[in-house]
Amino acid sequence: MTLQQLRYVILIAQTGSMHTAAEQLFITQPNLSKSIKELEEELGIVIFIRTNRGVLLTDDGRKFLTYASLIVEQSDLLEGIYKNGEKIKRIFAISSQHYAFVVNAFVKLVEDLGKDKYEFSLRECKTFEVIEDVKDGRSELGIIYFSKFNNEIMKKVLSNNGLKYEFLFRAKPHVYLSKNHPLANKRIVTFEDLKDYPRFSYDQGTNNSFYYSEELHPMESVNKSIIVSDRATLFNILIGLNGYTISSGMTSKDLDGDNIISVPLKSDEVMDLVYIYDPDKPMKEITKKYLEILNKYLLEINNA
Repeated sequence: MTLQQLRYVILIAQTGSMHTAAEQLFITQPNLSKSIKELEEELGIVIFIRTNRGVLLTDDGRKFLTYASLIVEQSDLLEGIYKNGEKIKRIFAISSQHYAFVVNAFVKLVEDLGKDKYEFSLRECKTFEVIEDVKDGRSELGIIYFSKFNNEIMKKVLSNNGLKYEFLFRAKPHVYLSKNHPLANKRIVTFEDLKDYPRFSYDQGTNNSFYYSEELHPMESVNKSIIVSDRATLFNILIGLNGYTISSGMTSKDLDGDNIISVPLKSDEVMDLVYIYDPDKPMKEITKKYLEILNKYLLEINNA
């Protein structure tokens, strides 16, 4: 197995075509196919399935691609350091459900690096996508939550995908409301109080299981329901329609503005926020740095 073969696999996966990859590599397609075949025989796996529409990664191929990408990435970093004498480029990616505290810690990480070179990625996405991103190596970390309702299912999903988790903190259910909402001055709200107002939730796409819901009490019957795809849209419409959504209660004025408040919800549920990761991949120092910043930020909020 050679570094060049790893680069071949990555480019073929990106283009979805042996022909296109060969053109970009300035080699013949038969030579490229032969190199991949030799690699597959050496490893005893099938990396690509050939179809009339191009090539597709097998399950083994997707796993191999994850490790190949890491190796090539590290090789390129080393080459950049020793060939050009340049400072190492820091690479870090995280996927998360829609939480302001994740974004705030991300911003702090970028600020701490100052003028250091980096290539970072922050994806606020659907629950299923968070898990897929970490499983496929697109992100080093994923941030999700466990509740009494989804606890066993989510842990089984993570285990089936070869992922592990670590506890971050426990939050009690709150509703996010406009500061001008009729319920804004209540010390605590109930579902009976909320029945006349629209409930907002995040779209979970085709994997729309109640267990993947980002909001607690997903099976609670409501008369009015609005589904959105991003946090800015949710808060903007929530304010305009006097709606609400259920979450951890940790708001950020920097991100969400002064118009959103959180009020405790009468509930026996909990939100255990966790980060998920692939135990087979060594954790980067930059990832450890992010977790350090995140935990410190959460401690400051909880002690405020």
